[in-house]
Amino acid sequence: MNSETVTIGKFQIPQIAIAFVAVTLYAVAANAITAPASTAFAYDVYDVGVNQVLKGPIGFIGGVGAIVFGAVTAIRGAILQALPALLGGGVLLKADTIVTTLGVCV
Repeated sequence: MNSETVTIGKFQIPQIAIAFVAVTLYAVAANAITAPASTAFAYDVYDVGVNQVLKGPIGFIGGVGAIVFGAVTAIRGAILQALPALLGGGVLLKADTIVTTLGVCV
């Protein structure tokens, strides 16, 4: 019997497989936020950061610009440099949803 495997009945299972299943099945509480009330503390910061910048024209232009830059870079053949620009542009276009999903307030 190898020290990196565990024997269960007739089967030898690698310890890494057991660790993977344990980590995959471990339940974690989900944290998310909703937009704060207009009377809440620091609502003005949230309003400017999320509503006016991320959801507004600045966030849209930034996201589209990053995607266009990534597309041009990919056409030139620099895929590894284009990938972060494409992903970042997509994230910037959906940043308000991501902010709420992750439970982080800008």
